Amino acid sequence: MVENKKIAILGYGHIGKKHAEMVLQVDGCELVAVIDPKFAAEPAPVLPGVTAFFTLEDFLESTLSADIVAVCTPNGLHFAQAKTLIEQRIHVIIEKPVTLCSEEAVQLEKLAAEYNVHVFPVMQNRFSPPAVWLKEIMNAKVLGKIYMVQVSCFWNRNEHYYAKGSWRGTKHLDGGTLYTQFSHYLDIMYWLFGDISNIKSKFADFNHTDLTEFEDSGIITFDFVSGGMGSFTFSTSTYHENLESSLTVLAEFGSIKIGGQYMNQVEKCLIRDYDAPELPETSGANDYGTFKGSAQNHHHLYQNVIEFLRDGKEIQTTTDDSVQVLKIIEKIYASSE
Repeated sequence: MVENKKIAILGYGHIGKKHAEMVLQVDGCELVAVIDPKFAAEPAPVLPGVTAFFTLEDFLESTLSADIVAVCTPNGLHFAQAKTLIEQRIHVIIEKPVTLCSEEAVQLEKLAAEYNVHVFPVMQNRFSPPAVWLKEIMNAKVLGKIYMVQVSCFWNRNEHYYAKGSWRGTKHLDGGTLYTQFSHYLDIMYWLFGDISNIKSKFADFNHTDLTEFEDSGIITFDFVSGGMGSFTFSTSTYHENLESSLTVLAEFGSIKIGGQYMNQVEKCLIRDYDAPELPETSGANDYGTFKGSAQNHHHLYQNVIEFLRDGKEIQTTTDDSVQVLKIIEKIYASSE
């Protein structure tokens, strides 16, 4: 009988709790620990067979072991914590962004190779049925030449999200909207169409000047290295609730629009000599009460990780891709007017 992979969750906030839920649902996973300093001040979750620790050091010094630790802490802590885990020869799942610096992500990639472990970035939107379908279309060159791609991400993040004293909204721990909110959609764009050049960016801070240390909105234009041009427009200043995350493609042989709040709906598919398939239903959004995040596809990621480690199945989210997305974000910020 194949043994389950033992998994610990580092950081038990909104997303850490979602990771714990997913681990408990996926065959081949066993949740053994949750780690968060807040357990010193509030009750730790009571889960069968799961031990709570205050710090990563406490966990590593204990007799408990894990095959994989999921890093679900503030963005600015990812690099140091992942480095520590890799040096302990533990596989690491890291919530987006892997780090706030592409050079640090490269360091983690090299270190993981040295210690013969793996880093698995969380880019769970790649498992969404519309995204999987689009990837198949791009691989098969069904659309011919790509003319234009437009990505629009209009979300709401208010004073409840950026609460005083929170890590959110700070440059050193959050990083900015392109890191925390919209790296998922830059990842999908990169995954489908490749790298970008000739970047021009314009940013604004419409209603977050007292809440964050960075912009809340931006318009980015660029060329794709592989051909065609594109734009990426984003905002967290949308009134009251998330409005959309959409992707529109105009190409030689057709046009496609994926819409909905989280690129979860095929709104238009008009392609020469092609009938769009019936896609499986997309998972609902992660609902955190006062705000909503991207679709709940983390269970697909965990299943992919387990099948990769156990059976050698191809991994769908690689550190190298995350490095490229981080480099795109850095180029975007460097190109601002």
